[in-house]
Amino acid sequence: MNLSGQSLLVILIVGVIAGWLAGQLVRGAGFGIIGDLIIGIIGAFIGSWLLPKLGIHLGVGIVSAIVNATIGAVVLLLIIRLVRGGTGWIADILEGAACNAAGRIG
Repeated sequence: MNLSGQSLLVILIVGVIAGWLAGQLVRGAGFGIIGDLIIGIIGAFIGSWLLPKLGIHLGVGIVSAIVNATIGAVVLLLIIRLVRGGTGWIADILEGAACNAAGRIG
């Protein structure tokens, strides 16, 4: 496999965008440029494997590559959260709702 400089640049851009989007969706913040890049690239591999298994084909082009990588990155982050045992955003939402019901600020 021979990657040109332009192909490598596209992979890096897609990885950073997908990692940042996944961080926004799952965590509410990004993971820094390197973290976003790593999460996005691994997410692209996960998305490229998982989506066709589910019968989902997004097409070709940079936008579909970003969507594919973002879906894979979200799956990756959710699996990491599940393995780490963190309660995460669901507990935060429930805690906030409980505080609001009790008249406190959470």
